[in-house]
Amino acid sequence: MAFRDVNARRHIGLQQLSSLASTGRTFLGPVKSHKFIVDESTNQSTLICSAVRLIESLDLTSAAGQLLNETIQAQNKEFKTGISTLLFLVGAWSNAVVECLQQNVPVPAIVSVMSEGLNSCCERVQCLQIPIHDVKKELCSHRVRPKAFESKTGQDGHDSLTNPWNLLCFQREISAPEEVIPINSSSHQGGDCHFNKRLVSPLAGFGSVASLLKAAGDKSSSVLSGSGVIASSCITQKLTHSRHFSTLGKSHFSSQQGNFQGYLAGSSADPCGSYGLGHLAMALSHGNQTSVKLLQSIAAYQQERAECSGSSQINITEIVTCCVLGLPESYSCVSPGFVTLVSPEQATVIKHFADKPLRILLMDGDLTEHYRHLGFNRPRNVRTILEHPNPQGGRAGDVWLSRMLDILMTFEVNLVLVKGNVCENFMERCIASRILVIGCVAWDVLCAFGAATGAQAVTYLSQLNAACVGNGAWAELWKASDGRAMDLGELVPARISAGGIPLLTAVLTTALPSKVQLLEDQFWTLLYRLHHALKDGKVFPGGGAVELLCLSHVQVLAEQPEPLGNDKGVREFPSCWLAEYTSIVLRALGSGWKWYLSVVLCNTAKARSELEACAAVDHHLQKAAACGSPSAYILEEFRRGGVLGGGSDPFPDQVTDLKVCDNVAAKTEAWRRALDLVLLVLQTDTEIITGPRTNQLLNSPVSGEFMFL
Repeated sequence: MAFRDVNARRHIGLQQLSSLASTGRTFLGPVKSHKFIVDESTNQSTLICSAVRLIESLDLTSAAGQLLNETIQAQNKEFKTGISTLLFLVGAWSNAVVECLQQNVPVPAIVSVMSEGLNSCCERVQCLQIPIHDVKKELCSHRVRPKAFESKTGQDGHDSLTNPWNLLCFQREISAPEEVIPINSSSHQGGDCHFNKRLVSPLAGFGSVASLLKAAGDKSSSVLSGSGVIASSCITQKLTHSRHFSTLGKSHFSSQQGNFQGYLAGSSADPCGSYGLGHLAMALSHGNQTSVKLLQSIAAYQQERAECSGSSQINITEIVTCCVLGLPESYSCVSPGFVTLVSPEQATVIKHFADKPLRILLMDGDLTEHYRHLGFNRPRNVRTILEHPNPQGGRAGDVWLSRMLDILMTFEVNLVLVKGNVCENFMERCIASRILVIGCVAWDVLCAFGAATGAQAVTYLSQLNAACVGNGAWAELWKASDGRAMDLGELVPARISAGGIPLLTAVLTTALPSKVQLLEDQFWTLLYRLHHALKDGKVFPGGGAVELLCLSHVQVLAEQPEPLGNDKGVREFPSCWLAEYTSIVLRALGSGWKWYLSVVLCNTAKARSELEACAAVDHHLQKAAACGSPSAYILEEFRRGGVLGGGSDPFPDQVTDLKVCDNVAAKTEAWRRALDLVLLVLQTDTEIITGPRTNQLLNSPVSGEFMFL
């Protein structure tokens, strides 16, 4: 056994946290730098843009690194967002605490003052929260126009968009290269009225011709009640249903209108529902255009289904993803039902099913001979040599394979969805008997098919009876937006669905294998941002607004004569010392947010260096202090186009006037987790090492730092 003092002056644990966190600084802000993770054992590389994937790829053998990993995994499990902020602030506040230690500030004073300072900041920023209802209402009151058509007027002074021909050209130009994202409805439309509709393209927005023309000619904007924030215009990149089609050259649009029938038409009960959700997703996207366009389609589809209940939530359990390699990213779309990848042999079985209703079976375990459910207890003191003796000889397991296949054929089962793994030999026999078996299916997918077909999940095939088999499912090869069925060689995308099933699959396509994980992570991150925004019922203004207010508030607290710190350990210090410590610690706390804002400015090319970025932040702090109300100043800057130089527009290639928003609970919890981790590591005084590493330490260059027992 060996141990060493962590050295309070330079604290090894805090230095390790700072070193690990520095690897993720390029993930801050809407303009992120991707990283390649190379596996030395296989020489395969993966493209990442997520702090979670980064931490999973780092060597975290140190105690501090393992604590950092646990903190990030906890944040990711609960929110799926805010991880980059957490990782960066861990490094920033670790450096700040080390500076406090170098100034001989006692550890109890650092812990108490920083904790209370963060609590005070969390209370202070509550004034910036914007209710979701107000955001959605304001987003639906305007529309957005592309820059190419901004202020484009004819010689007579009238907006050229009022010309039907120009409007048609406008429609075609902004819809390229993808005109429509089909819901990919199959020929089995009798059971679900939604399957004969189409979703808007990922490049499509929401709105009508009338609102588009109004936005093109009316540059006025209204203010959110009670907040002083002007929210963004609703984007309208593709023209959808409107009564104004009849007045704008119907002959030009009659052939086009059929391509835009979908879930955005005829929602009289809540005309702002899907529009608001789609544009709230844009505000939360932080520049991730591909995912937000898919999510807009999902929001439109789910909103129509939820209109009867009046719900405006995004149901995550009804959404799955499928990554298809070999196609351009422009083929990404949203398809109803369950899209998954199957082998060419399974694809042959699916082709045989053409237009046939299938009897479906659901299994909530593995479909293997030796699988036993969780909690199964074998008899004690009994060793099982062979469960099913085969006196007639033959290979081991042949009897089980034959019995299971006979059960499926007895109940005329065509389709089996299995939660776990499937025995390869059994899969081959099923294919030969034209039975489609799909393994590794999520439990939410099984539940959706169970509700739609009446099937009941079983654990073992021996439990199967007629009541457990569902009806009304069908399977087909997945087709791209141009109607072609994809045959990509090793794996073929297939679509399995049933009448009335609410399940949606976001099909993410890419030609680069290393980009698959990146696209999937980006999609789920945005989906959970929208989910948590609706759950919280409010959002923060983005673009650095909240962090700037925190920094301003900390500076005010540091100048107060009354020190923070109600901890017993802190009260033991003389008041004059405590006042000095409070100012030092609070400024150290604020330095974390200041560095955060500076890095965001550099990453978005709003500043050429960190020195220039810090000067810009100081300039805004001075103006906020001179204003008398920092929160009012920040809201006004946000209304004008974004804090810190207007760097908050998520889609700079469009005149969106769309402000970036952040999640409330995810952001504040990321702050708390980051500071809790730093203070936890700060309060450790020794590092004790046990096990075989002791011999390695004896021969290492740092052996002098350890005391061996």
